[in-house]
Amino acid sequence: MRLLTLVLLLATMTACEQTPNWPGSLQALLESQPDRFATVLNDPERYRVQVMYTQIDRDADNKPVFKTFVYRVNPGEYFYPASTVKLPVAALALEKLHRLNRPGLNRDTTLLTDADKDFESVAESDATAPNGLPSVGQYIRKILLVSDNDSFNRLYEFLGQQAINERLRELRYFDTRIIHRLESSLSEEENRWTNPVRFVNGDEVVYEQAGAYSAASFRGGQPELLGVAEMVDGERLERPKDFSGKNAYALLDQHEFIRNLVFPGSARPQSRLDIDEDQYRFLYHYMSMYPGESGIEAYSDPEKYPDGYVKFLMFGGDAKTIPPYIRIFNKPGDAYGFLTDAAYIVDFKNKIEFILSATIYTNENQTFNDDHYEYEEVGLPFMKNLGQAIYEIELGRKREHAPDLDRFRFPDREY
Repeated sequence: MRLLTLVLLLATMTACEQTPNWPGSLQALLESQPDRFATVLNDPERYRVQVMYTQIDRDADNKPVFKTFVYRVNPGEYFYPASTVKLPVAALALEKLHRLNRPGLNRDTTLLTDADKDFESVAESDATAPNGLPSVGQYIRKILLVSDNDSFNRLYEFLGQQAINERLRELRYFDTRIIHRLESSLSEEENRWTNPVRFVNGDEVVYEQAGAYSAASFRGGQPELLGVAEMVDGERLERPKDFSGKNAYALLDQHEFIRNLVFPGSARPQSRLDIDEDQYRFLYHYMSMYPGESGIEAYSDPEKYPDGYVKFLMFGGDAKTIPPYIRIFNKPGDAYGFLTDAAYIVDFKNKIEFILSATIYTNENQTFNDDHYEYEEVGLPFMKNLGQAIYEIELGRKREHAPDLDRFRFPDREY
């Protein structure tokens, strides 16, 4: 029913007079649509909602001009970023390969992960890869297509905790820390250690890297206490959970990362990744690809992996199909009751583009790890409705120059 409603909505939005006008602020927009947003607006502090929206206009030379609007954006208001941290790590892995600049070393070179600590694990095969072998490129595909956790962990190990965080600070992302693997029981100290790795071409070792230890600590400087209780090994502990030892990725940093990734020519030089156009295009391709388009057999079941599987904004994470002329370049995440998505959204048919990022917290009983979160009831509907509301605004927004979006088209797709 939700899919049918969305299809009908998109089909009827063909004329500007059918779309609402931009009221000048995100708060005014949300307040003007109580059917969609009343639940969250009745207590935005409880839901810890933050939203950023960037309108993009082009000049006569197709150069983008940005105007950004915010709602409750506060880097000091912590939220757990979950899988959103995978995108910067994927990009940094490509950057590291580019900077190593070794003959025979590229994103499709076989990457073997070894172990020199008893708590580390090896990776020598990948059933999803055509040749059955792991690589940086295949790990990134899996991250962007279905948010694979092990793939993130392997790139985290290739990069090293200290290198990740020092590079993020060089890129001017000061409210971000990536300090642990995902879906892993390793301690804070164990996560400071990362595995030795080898890149090989058959029997030839192309590049070898020893295991590493982060001499610097990147955990939060102050306790970040949330909730009233936590389930640990089946026992309910009556105390807030401290997230200062967890990853952090502020919404402002996420929004800026998407913008700098999509529009590197408009980024400040110090915030621009050191990768070439081929690597940018590789990221765009898989950020906007749907699992069933990948040719990977494991992701071919549309019931398990619908088009909207990792598209929270506009499509609520479950849309069976998405109109072919709409593409979403994003990386969402959900855990501990937090839902977050940061996206560059393009409508090739109607010549629309915008950047939208949002986070929301849905944990009614304020208890962590009990698997009782209101994702389906509150979080995903909010994300879906927010994306649709901004899309409707964009359909009616006047532009002096239509954008040339060819940089984001790929020959293997119909638009």
